Amino acid sequence: MLEKMAGWRRSCYCGEVSAADINKEIRLMGWVQRRRDHGGLIFIDLRDREGLVQLVFNPEKEGAVHAKAHDLRNEFVIAVKGAVQRRPEGTENPNLKTGQVEIAVTEILVLNDSAPLPFMIEDDTDVSEMTRLKYRYLDLRRASLQGKLVLRHKVAMATRNYLSGNGFIEVETPVLTKSTPEGARDYLVPSRLNPGSFYALPQSPQLFKQILMISGFDRYFQIVKCFRDEDLRADRQPEFTQIDAEMSFVDREDVINIMEGLIVSIFKEAGVELKVPFPRMSYAEATGRFGVDNPDVRYGLELKDLTGILSGSGFKVFSEAVAKKGVIKALCVEGGASFSRKDLDDLTEIAVSFGAKGLAWVKITEEGWQSPIAKFLTGPEKDGITAALGAKTGDLLLFAADKAGVANTVLGRLRTNIGGRLGIIPKEGFNFVWVTEFPMFEYDPAEKRYVAVHHPFTAPMDEDMEKLGTDPLSVRAKAYDLVLNGSEIGGGSIRIHRSDVQAKIFEMLGIAREEAEERFGFLLEALKYGTPPHGGIAFGLDRVMAIITGSESIRDCIAFPKTQKATCAMSEAPSPVDQKQLDDIFIRVVKKAQ
Repeated sequence: MLEKMAGWRRSCYCGEVSAADINKEIRLMGWVQRRRDHGGLIFIDLRDREGLVQLVFNPEKEGAVHAKAHDLRNEFVIAVKGAVQRRPEGTENPNLKTGQVEIAVTEILVLNDSAPLPFMIEDDTDVSEMTRLKYRYLDLRRASLQGKLVLRHKVAMATRNYLSGNGFIEVETPVLTKSTPEGARDYLVPSRLNPGSFYALPQSPQLFKQILMISGFDRYFQIVKCFRDEDLRADRQPEFTQIDAEMSFVDREDVINIMEGLIVSIFKEAGVELKVPFPRMSYAEATGRFGVDNPDVRYGLELKDLTGILSGSGFKVFSEAVAKKGVIKALCVEGGASFSRKDLDDLTEIAVSFGAKGLAWVKITEEGWQSPIAKFLTGPEKDGITAALGAKTGDLLLFAADKAGVANTVLGRLRTNIGGRLGIIPKEGFNFVWVTEFPMFEYDPAEKRYVAVHHPFTAPMDEDMEKLGTDPLSVRAKAYDLVLNGSEIGGGSIRIHRSDVQAKIFEMLGIAREEAEERFGFLLEALKYGTPPHGGIAFGLDRVMAIITGSESIRDCIAFPKTQKATCAMSEAPSPVDQKQLDDIFIRVVKKAQ
């Protein structure tokens, strides 16, 4: 029979009971983690969000209470009253915060029972993620997940305290806004009061935070939900959280310095002391050395440029790449000569998936160079390659000959894959690097026009302004990303604050004046009325938390995440709605063609 609390109030959380409470009478409430019957004494581990404490039921002292304990099962909700006592010598649990003490129970209330569990509430459960997401309310009872969400709360508080202390004002921006499609697809919301028109859920507050700078708020921040309708991976969700900030009358150095302080404050909450300033490298250096613009600098396997050494090579693939103004890049895998043919085929498949036409390789063995391309390489070329790569017997050399972008990307992806295969990527530590001076534009051959690498409101470097009309691909942007352990955790830029420059950038991007007015009209109008120089950044809070806590997926750091198909296994969203609701918003559902 279930009982009412009848005015009971708990004295503290289960995990807060300590040796300082010995001989005190306390009241606790929580969930039964496990029950152990020793044939007389019954022991129960009682759990709440702060941890576990051991309860003792003694039939010789409290017979009626002991009888109730017989009927308790995992996840029953109970309230108990009893005296704190020291555990008998030899029974202490050093792995438990409350391991020195136990509660001799004198009263108990059974507040609720529990159906049989679909899985055990313990951190090392081996149940599938889909089952855990379906029963997320049970999954969230696990100490590891509760700890991550508590730390997330502390990080959010540290963010607010730091930014408020540095003159930032928290301002909420609209969730129902105008669709300005760029990059990912928008989530659209039909308007009942304006038939045929739609709101969009914001992919970021970009336009509104620039409006706030024009409005004179000077320093803005927000911990904000953003939405993108895109294919999902371990580090992507359809709805995600950003730490968003913008500042007026600043340059790149001001933004970077302030935000390094924020990152230090955030990691301090996790017990990690960081040293600033963080290292920096240009986009050109990052892609040249590591093949990607989010380099993991915790390990070697750096790319080397062999174009000068192999420009006249007898190997046709190399010579033709150079003739087409491409490059020859390579990386040296220490000990990689032991890779099997299947390993090399797997690497070739990865290379091709990222744009390569194939993958040239060389194994350096005791017998010499083993490779289909070895016969095309001269002695001086081999010596030059060996010196440039620091290669030795037992190593594997991988080559990419193509346009610089393709060669860097291919070897960069292979670097990451091989690092994982060989287990040389450190599991511990936090290595930050700022990547700066991104290209302003890239050329989209499918659309036959330039597109913005970041977004169309990013300002070009002052010294590159004159190249806008003559050499757009060499123009660098005042953009910057913060990379942590090979993951981009934040990105931003100094914005365009002059109407004439913004108009020029739209022209470069092939956005006609009418289209610009349609998509961004309210911002373009606002830029006419005394816009200060400004810039900002946004950090992915979910991704930061995943790295801090060592989680394999950001889903473990979000209370109610979506699956990789953008569904909620617990609530079963999205779901069909009845016809009346659709009629109210003038929507007709069309069945997808088979």
